[in-house]
Amino acid sequence: MSQWTIERLGRKGDGVAISDDRRALAALTLPGEVIEGEAGNGRIPNPKILTPSDQRVRPACGHYRACGGCSLMHGSEDFLRNWKVGVVKQALRAQGLAAPVAGVHVSPPRSRRRAVLSGRRPKKGALVGFHARASDVIADIADCHVLRPAIQAALPLLRQLTVTGASRAGELSLAVTETPAGLDVAVRGGKPMDAALFQALAALADQGDLARLSWDDQTIMRRPPALPMGRAQVVPPPGSFLQATAEGEAALVAAIRDMTRGAGRVLDLFAGCGTFSLPLAETAEVHAVEGLAAPLAALDAAARRAPGLRRITTETRDLARRPLLPEELAYDAIVIDPPRAGAEAQAHEIARAKVEKLAWVSCDPVSFARDARILADGGYQIARLFVVDQFRWSPHVETVAEIRRR
Repeated sequence: MSQWTIERLGRKGDGVAISDDRRALAALTLPGEVIEGEAGNGRIPNPKILTPSDQRVRPACGHYRACGGCSLMHGSEDFLRNWKVGVVKQALRAQGLAAPVAGVHVSPPRSRRRAVLSGRRPKKGALVGFHARASDVIADIADCHVLRPAIQAALPLLRQLTVTGASRAGELSLAVTETPAGLDVAVRGGKPMDAALFQALAALADQGDLARLSWDDQTIMRRPPALPMGRAQVVPPPGSFLQATAEGEAALVAAIRDMTRGAGRVLDLFAGCGTFSLPLAETAEVHAVEGLAAPLAALDAAARRAPGLRRITTETRDLARRPLLPEELAYDAIVIDPPRAGAEAQAHEIARAKVEKLAWVSCDPVSFARDARILADGGYQIARLFVVDQFRWSPHVETVAEIRRR
């Protein structure tokens, strides 16, 4: 068996192991550790820890080795916090950029109010959980240290939904969101709806006291699953994107309020259901742009019901294919929260404009650093950024950056 030393962690949280002139990836390891194992296809599948890091801790979750939902629970809190800040800084350095980190927010354990689980029906019962690492095998979970207690308590119901509506050959996607009105469950990949299935699903929705159950494109609504966004109450479309934790959302909103303070007119790009538009409309006029019509309809409906908001206008537009041009960017401040791929096309147009204030939210440090480089070449610089960790034991990390013209 070969011995290896873990040089560092890669972006996806695997250890980069070195032995003489060889390199391989080893999961569940930490920098500085000496391991033993054989490499195949660039990976060491079952590394044995010979010399553990002093940052190694005992994972709290009994599913940890089998479940792929978390991959860094073996690292201490301080290690994970510093590593995620380092991932952001390294991505910026690769583009020749630097930025002061003004703060770090880490969501607490058992705080995920939204999760997408997988369900499958074997010969007996059902499996509901997350996929194992790099596998289509579902790790059936009983006690998850990530999920909110209400979602945890609904696992038996989700198994019943899987038994009722999954085909033997298929796999369900179960997007579950905790709302003040109850759980909102959106299922994809199930059997086609018919009268008998609708009746069975409606009975399960009543049994589990669900606020809403959506089965592909059909919905059983018991009460609107409204979520607070500022003063407004938003009923998002089934399965819609939302910030993963209430704590993480609050940290992002607070930072964006501060970064756009004093702006009378704000442009919100990739606005979704109004996570930022609705709170900002308490003090500014907002134009919200989003590629999908359904989230904007939810935003507009919520804005009309909410008291004391300033004017909000909406526009459905694919910003990757048709970004706003410089003459359309004449706002006091721009908020932008693009998908993981970033907003390269829109960044080029902003770089040509003369916006004074930008608040840029990102869930991928590499695409953010690329877009920040485009802005820097157009005369902008990062004044400060915050690191927000809503996925505490995974390699995912978010940032919100204040960007200003030099």
